[in-house]
Amino acid sequence: MSLIQVTDLSFTYEGSSDPVFEHATFQLDTDWKLGFTGRNGRGKTTFLNLLMNRMEYTGSIVSNVTFDYFPYEVEDKEAQTLDIINSILGDCPYWEIKRELTKLKVSEDVLYRPYNTLSNGERTKVLLAALFLREGNFILIDEPTNHLDREGRELVSQYLNSKKGFILVSHDRKFLDDSVDHILSINRADIEVQKGNFSVWYENRQRKDQYEQSENERLKKDIRHLEAAARQSGEWADKVESTKIGKKSMIHEKSIDTRAYVGEKSRRMQMRRKNLERRQNQAIDDKKGLLKNIEEAEDLKLYPLKHHSGRLLVLKEVIPFYQGPVCDPVSLSLEQGQRVSLQGKNGCGKTSILKLIMGNQAVGGPIDYQGTIETASGIKISYVSQDTSFLKGSLTEYGKQWGVEDSLFKALLRKLDFSREQFLKPMETFSEGQKKKVLIARSLCEQAHLYIWDEPLNFIDVYSRIQIENLILKFQPAMLLVEHDEFFTQNVGAEPVTVLSSY
Repeated sequence: MSLIQVTDLSFTYEGSSDPVFEHATFQLDTDWKLGFTGRNGRGKTTFLNLLMNRMEYTGSIVSNVTFDYFPYEVEDKEAQTLDIINSILGDCPYWEIKRELTKLKVSEDVLYRPYNTLSNGERTKVLLAALFLREGNFILIDEPTNHLDREGRELVSQYLNSKKGFILVSHDRKFLDDSVDHILSINRADIEVQKGNFSVWYENRQRKDQYEQSENERLKKDIRHLEAAARQSGEWADKVESTKIGKKSMIHEKSIDTRAYVGEKSRRMQMRRKNLERRQNQAIDDKKGLLKNIEEAEDLKLYPLKHHSGRLLVLKEVIPFYQGPVCDPVSLSLEQGQRVSLQGKNGCGKTSILKLIMGNQAVGGPIDYQGTIETASGIKISYVSQDTSFLKGSLTEYGKQWGVEDSLFKALLRKLDFSREQFLKPMETFSEGQKKKVLIARSLCEQAHLYIWDEPLNFIDVYSRIQIENLILKFQPAMLLVEHDEFFTQNVGAEPVTVLSSY
């Protein structure tokens, strides 16, 4: 056991006026299984880079461990996978490599295939196994779930739970719950470290937020009452003070006792006024200390179109074809207000099914298939793709290209935690989570009968996921989803349809 001590850490990107970290101080134990969470753009990947000493900062980060970073950059992707593992590990017994891969259900033949023939999920598992075999190193794992299907996520979470000494950046709540025993959170106003998994941390976060909101309401009422009492007390004090001078004072001019009484009464009233003002100012100061850390997750809006037909989509024994069949026959029907989730392993054909439904609108053009696809006449579809690499240029131009209203588009992005400063930047500089939010916000601006979203939550932060869940539950749009976040699909009531690979 050793500590990673972060003291007075400050960092700002060149050309930016907003610091990513400002005088942050905390410490981490290298034996922890540490989940790392926070909204998109808060600095999670930046902090990992600072630990790796890849960027200059002020303050200090002190530790006696060596950091490894995932995703690990493989230079020669045509090399045999075993050779790549050996280049990472040096001298490592073969049986140890085989043991780690067995835990992740990776077959031994993968070791003798060129690395570039491995699926993204296989690459994730192979590299994680290799890094954990480097004993004594502390592993920084950045978003490993984005290339893992539901089964892969379960395997990797079990594997990570059997290890220790890592930081895991992920927005998948179930994956975090099954993998970690501490949470490091970058909040709006501070950085906090808590014992427990994500659900424990989130419950504590909600409890604290609720307390601050109720305390804020109580203080607002106190301030109003104190203001009213101070006004009344001031009026009384001024009235008593006025009896010491003018006509009223002449009546009592010859009475020393009366004049002393009036003076004492005036003094006490003035003291009461000052005490009330002091309490009011203290309540205002206490109120200022609240709500700084509450995440602003405003409700999103959606206006799905109603179709004259109740049934929007029917698939009967559909099989996409490339050089051969992609998957076993798929059948489903989708009604208005219904959500359906296509589930299955990576590469089983889920995206191909979505592209078939999109037809000529699909990137790459139509796909050959067998079976029957029936869509309601005149149906309007809004589509969110997995890919974000095409996002370039300004948000305004992108909105114009898709015919969405600029103020609505940007208002939705603001609710998804975009800053106004972000609107001025080209989209190619956005984080992957921010790019995904651009696609989702554009889709929400489109009035459609059916929303088809292909892995929309990759890189999206937890608070935004919850916002989108609440949106779907409120407006009940018809949706066809491919999404591996189990909490999300369950929470929005998506009915599962399994797609089985033909390979």
